[in-house]
Amino acid sequence: MDTTQLDKTHLSDTKFADLPLLPELQSAIAEMDFEYCTPIQAKTLPISLTGKDIAGQAQTGTGKTAAFLLAAFQHLIKNPKPNLNKRGQAEVRFVILAPTRELAIQIAKDAEVLSKNTELKIALAYGGTGYDKQQKAIEAGVDLLIGTPGRIIDYWKKKVFSLHECQGLVLDEADRMLDLGFIQDIRFLLRRLPKPEKRLSMMFSATLSHRVMELSYEHMNQPQKLEVKAEAVNTKKIAQSVYYPSNDEKIPLLIGLIQTLEPERAIVFVNTKRNAETIDDFLRGNDIQAVLISGDVRQNKRQQLLKEFGNGKHQVMIATDVAARGLHIDDVSHVFNFDLPQIAEDYVHRIGRTARAGASGEAHSFACEDTAFYLPEIEEYIGMSVPMASVTSDLLADDLKPRKRVTRDRVPQRPNSKGGKPGGGKKFSGKPRSGGYKGKKPAPNKSS
Repeated sequence: MDTTQLDKTHLSDTKFADLPLLPELQSAIAEMDFEYCTPIQAKTLPISLTGKDIAGQAQTGTGKTAAFLLAAFQHLIKNPKPNLNKRGQAEVRFVILAPTRELAIQIAKDAEVLSKNTELKIALAYGGTGYDKQQKAIEAGVDLLIGTPGRIIDYWKKKVFSLHECQGLVLDEADRMLDLGFIQDIRFLLRRLPKPEKRLSMMFSATLSHRVMELSYEHMNQPQKLEVKAEAVNTKKIAQSVYYPSNDEKIPLLIGLIQTLEPERAIVFVNTKRNAETIDDFLRGNDIQAVLISGDVRQNKRQQLLKEFGNGKHQVMIATDVAARGLHIDDVSHVFNFDLPQIAEDYVHRIGRTARAGASGEAHSFACEDTAFYLPEIEEYIGMSVPMASVTSDLLADDLKPRKRVTRDRVPQRPNSKGGKPGGGKKFSGKPRSGGYKGKKPAPNKSS
């Protein structure tokens, strides 16, 4: 949930005041000036507040975070237990699993706001930074632990906390966690929780695919399946266009569009970190304020850059799907798909970064030599043909300046405990990733 609620055209007729929420939660909602529930909140809260499990279909930006946080807080307050056991070990009472650290951090921010009138203790656990600080926060006693699977398992194996008295679980963006190869980590944690009938479990996913529902049926207590067509999926409210550039035209076209459209805040999506760095170098060289968000950037630096982008210091953010997952950034007017995504659902997720809360937005996609064959599946998924736009000479940047290379502050790469590559997760076994822009000198004066 963002700190700004969706506008009234995106809300349901259900009022928070009409739900059986405890006074301390109602007061926090009232202080945020929220009156009506979003559709996913209106469907799930009447069920989850009674202690029944749910499996909900919901996209990012639909209010699902508040839906599961309010249910979790209500359950914890109504079923009090100490967050430290007799041995002084932390007893985590509720766990929220997220696929990325950015999403985990955003959930924690929303949790702090919604729990401000309670005495519940919240802690974060995610990789990349702050290992000792996170561990100390958990050891002090925690009611709600939010984090990514790998770091949480790490602390559990070190006996930093126990799950014997855990009263609930949330799997957020379950489909994304499966895509990222977290299934073994998820199963590891779920098998160490109390039996499903002894806890409240909630799962949220952009799609309730067969494998997602299989996971819910195995580790949840007869969850009720709830599907809400998210407003973010309504691509008709976004002005879309697709260009067919050669690989050498992609950089000049991107810079030309940015110079022509002059977006105040834009996101450029790519399929590879290599392409992201190439774009970043060219934007810097052509006096466009940009910020690059990738898994190689140190976590504290990433958070600083995201804050700067949100505050308007940078005009453009360059990101991969994984790095951008779960980000809530207001007033993004333009999205550029430098590479078409391999998965149709990711296209909807990407362009949904704009036109949030009922606002308008534009999405410009490049169907290049390497990614054009993804377009038919995307158009079938969104139920419409994306209007074609011509790559004309006036759109290609004139007098393109060379790239300005910079030294990047990357996270040190080190092997995991099994001697493998960093991360330890399985690679996504989809189609080969596109190469995109090859790093050749662009041809700015070439027209289609």
